[in-house]
Amino acid sequence: MAMQAQAIQALLLASFPEAEVEIIDLAGDGNHYKAVIVSAQFEGKSRVAQHQMVYAALKGAMDGTNDAQLHALALETRAT
Repeated sequence: MAMQAQAIQALLLASFPEAEVEIIDLAGDGNHYKAVIVSAQFEGKSRVAQHQMVYAALKGAMDGTNDAQLHALALETRAT
């Protein structure tokens, strides 16, 4: 089952409560999203580390261990 944009945003805000999170449906199909996350928690972290933090926040949605799965997620992360 595909993950809805609201569910993605809720998971991200649970891990990054102070963040600005925008979820964009890139193809209009509910399967290809872009997440733009601006968080102070990213300060001093490499882009790879930032993306690893986001994947951890998604709790298995990207690796198939969750019932609701993401097919494609582009990430744009930056510190505030």
